[in-house]
Order: sequence, then C-alpha cells, then structure tokens
Amino acid sequence: MTATAKLKLGVLISGRGSNLQALIDACAAPDFPAEIALVLSNKADAFGLERAAKAGIPTAVVSHRDFPGDKAAFETAMDAQLRQAGVQLVCLAGFMRLLSPLFVSLWHDALINIHPSLLPSFKGLDTHERALQAGVRFHGCTVHYVRVEMDVGPIVAQAAVPVLPDDDAHSLADRVLESEHALYPHAVRLIAEGRAHVDGERVRIDGAATVPPSVLNPPTA
Repeated sequence: MTATAKLKLGVLISGRGSNLQALIDACAAPDFPAEIALVLSNKADAFGLERAAKAGIPTAVVSHRDFPGDKAAFETAMDAQLRQAGVQLVCLAGFMRLLSPLFVSLWHDALINIHPSLLPSFKGLDTHERALQAGVRFHGCTVHYVRVEMDVGPIVAQAAVPVLPDDDAHSLADRVLESEHALYPHAVRLIAEGRAHVDGERVRIDGAATVPPSVLNPPTA
C-alpha cells in the first residue's frame, strides 16, 4: 500500500452506531491507513446514519423489508452498494441481521465483526449476563473475520476487561463497550497496514503489534 492509498471501509449498521463513531474518529487522523467509503444500514432511522452524515461520509439504506422472503436479493442489493462505493473491507458494527453463506462467501476474508465477549466463549446474545452467571474473572471483546457459522472465524484482536465484584450486566457492558471502541480501530489498522494475514483459520500478525494503551489497560470502573 502506498503512502496515499487508504483501505476503503464499508460499515454495516442497524442502530446507534457507537462503534461506527469510533471508526469515524480513528479515520479522521491523518495517519490512519483506512477511510470509510460507505455506511450502509438496513434501517432508515438508524442513528448511525446521522453520525456518518455529520462526518461527510456517504450513506445508503437497503431495507430488508423491501425484500420479503428473499434474503438473497436483499444481500445482493447490499453487495452492489458496497462494490459501487469501492469498498475493500466490510466492518459489521451493530448490524442486526444474520448474513447468509452467499454474502459471507462474496466477502470472504474481507468481512469482520466485533463481538462483546472473548471468543470462543459466549457466542451469540446476552454475553454479559452469561459471563456473570459463569463467574468468569475476565470478560471482553473480539474482532474476528466472519464465517458462515455465527461468531466463528479467525481472531484479529481481543481486549480483556476484569469482572468486578459489584458488576451487573449494565456496568460490565459499559466497560466492554469502551474497550470495543479502542479495539475495533486497532484491528482495522492491522488489516489496513497489511500486517494481519489469514492463515487457514488463524490470523498471523507481522511485526510487533503496537496496541493502544486503552486496549492494553481497559477501564476497571
């Protein structure tokens, strides 16, 4: 990648877009090696679209409701929007639709997600409640490449958050979310700089992966 070429991101959202905002803020830095080419939502009222518009980022809406019973057509329409924008890496950021094998195959090794647990533990929903019920001492978040099976795929980066004695699901979720906001841009940087490589079903990182202090030392209170 040349000094001026930046990896073009497509960010898929369904709601408020807090992780989108973290990526917007990261991309605003002149030395960040990626830029957001498109923010795409399946909901026209997603607040994340307002975040993108405020930052001058192109947006598009492809509503799943416009394709009743035809998921392939819905995902084909999303794919067309992403490719028209020149997207090279798709970032899921609170996109609340399960993607089919069709879409996952179209973006194989170019589609990443952030999940609020230390995968492979606590796949799926209600991760914070389940972490507390299991009595784990550390919880956290994971950025991984997407595969057909939910919350499975080569892991790019993770951040651990200690579980405090007085935690409930809300307080734990808030601290994990803060770590997500630091971790997602870090993982995108590794990919954009060409330092993260998928090798089979593992990601190998070239060189020393300089991790932001906010990822190494996540908030504890």
